[in-house]
Amino acid sequence: MSADYHFVTSWNVQGTIEEVADILEDVDALAIWWPSVYLDVRILKPGDEKGLGKVVSLFTKGWLPYTLRWSFEVIESHCPHGFKIRASGDFDGIGEWKLTQRGDIAGVIYDWRIRADKPLLKVLSPILKPLFGANHHWAMNEGFKNLQLELRRRRGEENVPLPSSPTWPHRSQGTKTNRQAV
Repeated sequence: MSADYHFVTSWNVQGTIEEVADILEDVDALAIWWPSVYLDVRILKPGDEKGLGKVVSLFTKGWLPYTLRWSFEVIESHCPHGFKIRASGDFDGIGEWKLTQRGDIAGVIYDWRIRADKPLLKVLSPILKPLFGANHHWAMNEGFKNLQLELRRRRGEENVPLPSSPTWPHRSQGTKTNRQAV
């Protein structure tokens, strides 16, 4: 088994693709609405008006007690129908968000093809690939739950629960958490 991974995540949320695209493309807010995964997010280069060329540095984690440092560049933008990123750092590859509208449901597909380059993941992938895959699925499930909460918040709904906090102890990089922002 190699350190290559391919994940396809599918979400259906009540709302429009424009609402979902606004949230997914607002990388400044990732650590606020998806704090269980995004510990620190910094825009290194803003890109053009469609986000093309935007470069972002990230410090992330999943359920397992390890963190990842990586960055991405937006290499395609089809707003509000999605965008494609090129990732590099602790893993390298391509991720593509695809959004479709079906009535009052926004369909969201994330196609993520990466190679783990973090030494721990690279060495342990042959043995622990299913566990690392489960960690990714946990992170995406957190994203699905928190996206639904963020949609409610942005629509002005009152008493929306806070999103999940990160698991396992981690060091914050000074980024405000959702609890500080609300």
